[in-house]
Amino acid sequence: MKKRTYGFTLTELLIAVAIAGILASVAIPSYSEHVKRAARVEAVTALLDAANRQEQYFVDNRQYTSNLGDLGVNTTTENGYYSLTVNVGGSNFTLTAKPVGGPVKSDGDCGSFTITDVGLKGVGGSKSIDYCWG
Repeated sequence: MKKRTYGFTLTELLIAVAIAGILASVAIPSYSEHVKRAARVEAVTALLDAANRQEQYFVDNRQYTSNLGDLGVNTTTENGYYSLTVNVGGSNFTLTAKPVGGPVKSDGDCGSFTITDVGLKGVGGSKSIDYCWG
């Protein structure tokens, strides 16, 4: 008569752990990149909104403002990942979004984002403008 045993052998357990490790090594970097891209969209959206408001302010007042409060724009993005600043020089402006927290704080791919009064976009990282601005 054979005695029946229940459970897993050590070999089966090691195979399951190896498969889980392989899946995790693929999924975690992909997820991290997705979170960074979502945070970058927050910066791009905030800059485009601020640039549109700056142009509306110019239409109403015949000058640009160096105060984001005049535009009704916060100095940080919605989730606090980026800090927004504006630099006005005569008849032009440059809006900048610098990473200050969250998944993009040490983002070397895109870093900071800029947009000017003529719509010229820029990034402060190693990747191209098309990659970062989407």
